[in-house]
Amino acid sequence: MNKVYASADEAVADIPDNITLMSGGFGLCGNPENLITALHKKNVKGLTIISNNCGTTELGLGILLQNKQVKKMVASYVGENKEFERQFLSGELEVELNPQGTLAERIRAGGCGIGGFFTPTGAGTQVAEGKESRMIDGRLHVLETPLKADFAIVHAWKADTWGNLVFHKTARNFTPMMCMAAKVTIVEAEHIVQPGELDPDLVHIPSIFVHRIVQAQNLQKWIERRTVRKKAS
Repeated sequence: MNKVYASADEAVADIPDNITLMSGGFGLCGNPENLITALHKKNVKGLTIISNNCGTTELGLGILLQNKQVKKMVASYVGENKEFERQFLSGELEVELNPQGTLAERIRAGGCGIGGFFTPTGAGTQVAEGKESRMIDGRLHVLETPLKADFAIVHAWKADTWGNLVFHKTARNFTPMMCMAAKVTIVEAEHIVQPGELDPDLVHIPSIFVHRIVQAQNLQKWIERRTVRKKAS
């Protein structure tokens, strides 16, 4: 039951090319920094990445994009990354944009075994092109399908050695759903404790959805745009 690996490099060692990868984080908040670095070092190619966004030009998932490791991006936001813009406009990168709530629900559906769901978001727009639409309660809805992944890489605040997870505030973001929607979930945790040390009422994801754990090290916890209040005169 001890799922702790010696390093991030060891935890991603068997990830092959051309897989679908979910990566937790919102902007640069809650990014699995060590695991992203390990994938960059491994130089795995042809990735289809499902995440809210693709980091910035120099940080987060952006380093995989710069290294030409990403084939397709399924996301809801693509700003803050000039290399993303360049690759998309040049035809090097395939992009599937989703309304943010739809992205979250598609991931949740994948983890819960739901075959699809109807939503009014995006109905009658380009988002709905090629998808089934129907009227429900007098309002046009579009059918969205679930998202699943071969691997998920996520960041947690605390984990026990069995894989029960606790996230810290907004760093939780899309991560719980991704843990459920992937065949293999790899976690980097700031604090690793023994079974029984976590309050069961505070566990966000139970161990059944977690397969590998590594100790997070040298975290930068980047901030995209630092805004501070001006000092009072």
